[in-house]
Amino acid sequence: MRAIGAQHIRDAYTGDLNVLPAGALHAPDKVTAAPGTSNLPPATLCLGRDEELTRLRRILAGQGEGAIAQSGVVHGLGGIGKSTLALRYAHRHRSDYALVWWINAASPDEIETSLTELTKALVPDWAASAERGAQVSWARQWLGWHREWLLVYDNVEDPADLAPYTGALHQGHHLATSRRTTGWPDSAATLCLGNLSPDDATTLLCRLVSKDIPPTPQQYMNARALVADLGCLPLAVKQASAYLAQNRGVRLDAYRRRLGTKLSKTAHGIDAERTIARVWNVTLQTLEAEHPLAVEVLHTAAWLAPDDIPHTLLAPADADPDDIAEAIGTLAAYSMVTDTGTTVTVHRLVQTVLRAAPPAGHTSPPRHLQGRGRAEQAVLHHLTPLPGQDTTDSQWDTLTPHLVTLAATTPLGHHNPRLTNAYVTAAHRLRHQGHTTRIIPLMEATLAQHEQVLGHTHPDTLTSRNNLAYAYHSAGNLGRAIPLCEATLAQREQVLGDSHPQTLTSRNNLAGAYRAAGDLARAIPLYEATLTQREQVLGDTHPDTLTSRNNLACVYREAGDLARAIPLMEATLTQYEQVLGDTHPETLTGRNNLAGAYRAAGDLARAIPLYEATLAQRQRVLGDSHPDTLTSRNDLAGVYREAGDLARALPLYEATLAQREQVLGDAHPHTLNSRNNLACVYRDTGDLARALPLLEATLTQYEQVLGDAHPHTLNSRNNLACVYREAGDLARALPLLEATLAQRQRVLGDSHPDTLNSRNNLAFACQEAGDLARAIPLLEATLTQYEQVLGDTHPHTLNSRNNLAGAYQSAGDLARATPLFEATLAQREQVLGDTHPDTLTSRNNLAHARRATQSVQQGSRATPSTVVAPRQPSTTD
Repeated sequence: MRAIGAQHIRDAYTGDLNVLPAGALHAPDKVTAAPGTSNLPPATLCLGRDEELTRLRRILAGQGEGAIAQSGVVHGLGGIGKSTLALRYAHRHRSDYALVWWINAASPDEIETSLTELTKALVPDWAASAERGAQVSWARQWLGWHREWLLVYDNVEDPADLAPYTGALHQGHHLATSRRTTGWPDSAATLCLGNLSPDDATTLLCRLVSKDIPPTPQQYMNARALVADLGCLPLAVKQASAYLAQNRGVRLDAYRRRLGTKLSKTAHGIDAERTIARVWNVTLQTLEAEHPLAVEVLHTAAWLAPDDIPHTLLAPADADPDDIAEAIGTLAAYSMVTDTGTTVTVHRLVQTVLRAAPPAGHTSPPRHLQGRGRAEQAVLHHLTPLPGQDTTDSQWDTLTPHLVTLAATTPLGHHNPRLTNAYVTAAHRLRHQGHTTRIIPLMEATLAQHEQVLGHTHPDTLTSRNNLAYAYHSAGNLGRAIPLCEATLAQREQVLGDSHPQTLTSRNNLAGAYRAAGDLARAIPLYEATLTQREQVLGDTHPDTLTSRNNLACVYREAGDLARAIPLMEATLTQYEQVLGDTHPETLTGRNNLAGAYRAAGDLARAIPLYEATLAQRQRVLGDSHPDTLTSRNDLAGVYREAGDLARALPLYEATLAQREQVLGDAHPHTLNSRNNLACVYRDTGDLARALPLLEATLTQYEQVLGDAHPHTLNSRNNLACVYREAGDLARALPLLEATLAQRQRVLGDSHPDTLNSRNNLAFACQEAGDLARAIPLLEATLTQYEQVLGDTHPHTLNSRNNLAGAYQSAGDLARATPLFEATLAQREQVLGDTHPDTLTSRNNLAHARRATQSVQQGSRATPSTVVAPRQPSTTD
């Protein structure tokens, strides 16, 4: 393993320009949805929620037609009726929208699948031959162009999964349902859904059981007592109603007595789970006698992914398909599953209860483990190819969600070697596809198996632990990656020795995790020690030694020590070319990193062509959507931005962000960097309406993923503060700039380039607030530090000099302002070129200063010069 150095959407195309055919590039703005277009499931009975429906409408439509995207979140316990409420709202207001689309939102992958269905509905002919990524991009672009749509995100597990949609698509309404009560952005109004009232729960039960026949007073009283026993939990009421409707001979009071006998046997779990377990115990007891195959099918489905389980996966090898169809039909009649005819969906709470082990002392057969065994056998059977054939990619794609679910729900002490092998293969495929987050349950289960079978210190176990730590790191979960890296390194030192190659790999990976967490004080000495050992053990030109040298150079650059970084990168790149060849992936990484060092030093004349050459080579060698190719594209866009070429930077950033969301996932640190960078370009073009919400959403995700003090989080906070300032909101900008400066001084040090950038931005905001007594000394100190750290002609030094001159002019000190403007203009013409935007700004400022001097001499008043704010560099990965 190696460390890779170098590292919402606008309403124009957000995907890779090479993904869509030229004829379809601008089609989304021309395609209109037919009136009433939707994919809504059939409406279901929803009683007692009128107040919630009214409030939901007020949340989504309260600001009128001109409002930008309104977002609402319905949250509450499983089984509380969140999806039912959202579905009722969507049906009630269907005529108010041009399009209503129901999205399964348990994961980013499922959201994308629902968007591909939207594309297939609107442009079926084009979608039939388009790849998945292109279909997702088309749907997002269509939503960006059109108004008055409603997206319903059902069963959201992680609020961050919605950020690329709620933060970027502003022409319609977003409605989400989730069990999560926290983690939602401030801009999303939330509605906490509670249980039904006793009256509404009783009416629901009676309507479902007796249809249109009014209950007798005694039946109503028994129904009210029953729903009280069920806690007025909507799902429990519906499940009980389905049982009573199927078994007309069972009276309400008799059912209630049977329900009461189950209470002591289901005393585990949360209240909702206990209630549901009691209801299902009665239902399953009846099904066991009448249709035992249905019970087997349900227990099998409990261990698979909840949505879109193929009928064929639920059928034992020797089962009659008609028998399976009948069993599924019975389960659907009892509201235990939802059946489409070819696939079934199981409520997540149903699965949770069915997977639970029976209480201690329970003497019945362990049905949950029997179901687990059948699920494992079914998945492995469908992965077994026919003689002379291989398992197809389509088979793996269909079964991987079920493998992930099996891995994530592995019972303690469970062991299945064949399944573990399938986990490893699935993880390898997902890693190759860039789905770093989804591999984690597979790697966790693999490690648990190795610990159980081989022991905690077996070399293969240590390899599994190392790989899991790397998976956590790749997914941006440094809170778990770092302790696991530390533990693995300690064990490898004990078992293999201090200088074993695998020990050195662990040491390198731990340094990389420290670096990713922004802890350069621990990363640098560890990288230095690893390089020294690799040179001694493996030799000066071994690929691992070159990787160590490359990583050390990168961390020097991140620490602002370009005097050590650039020569080391140049030497390493030469060795890469000699040892591995000109187009080896490691060579391309070295070349990209060297370009980044030139860029950090302000040497754009060498950085740009090197970035362009590296991107072209990575596209040819690795492919267009490989993570390293996306890094090159992100970095090239950044250097175009620094050169003032926003016309090339903007579409490149948009394409990179769209691809990273597809390949890496929405919350991956590289995706967050892309989103941050795109927002900065919107800011550069003056489009604060798009920059501000995107930066706010990105900062929230950075804080969640990387932590409050990570350098990338601080960069995002700095950028948001600058946009507040440019929007004239100094009341929010100044405290945020002050807090960011204090954190950067503490985390990065007083003279780090990012700290200087914060000081410069704070001074500029003070100047705009009219506090020149504070701004000028701050700008003078910052300029002195820039000259010492980056040199006299670095672009950031020139920005600082320009801003100090502007502050002098604002204070009326033209004697100091004019010569400073003159010097800055001369240096910008020499370093950046005559037509660079910053050069034009300097020329404009100098002209204003000279006119002001003439006006003073003539006794008249001059128009003040326009000074452009400093710009935070775009973030590399």
